Amino acid sequence: MRYLQNRTGCTTLPAPDAAPAIGPRSNTETTLIVAGRVFVPTVDVHTFVAEAKATYPVAAANPGNILISFCLDDATTGAVAVLEQWASQDALDRHLSTPEVTALFTKWAPVMRNEVRKYDAVNERSPRA
Repeated sequence: MRYLQNRTGCTTLPAPDAAPAIGPRSNTETTLIVAGRVFVPTVDVHTFVAEAKATYPVAAANPGNILISFCLDDATTGAVAVLEQWASQDALDRHLSTPEVTALFTKWAPVMRNEVRKYDAVNERSPRA
């Protein structure tokens, strides 16, 4: 399994059959983008990030996963950036219903402020197009 790491140490797992990073998708295709931040107690933020990243293999096993990433955004506020891309609502629903993801939400929801939102993405193209 290959993980990508950026300059800030944020690791991302692209799905094996992910859409190309550059190049147009059909204008009629819709994917879902899940993006935003969650906030957990500052003393627990590193534990939360590690446990969230432990779900990467679960996402990779889902053929509808295109990208998933959890990254420490600001340790002083307990902020974690979330970025996910899914081929369909069914794929996202499958992921959210797995035991690993359900356990993650069960454990952290009582202490988490969730500012993550879901967006419909159409007309995907390079940002330079």
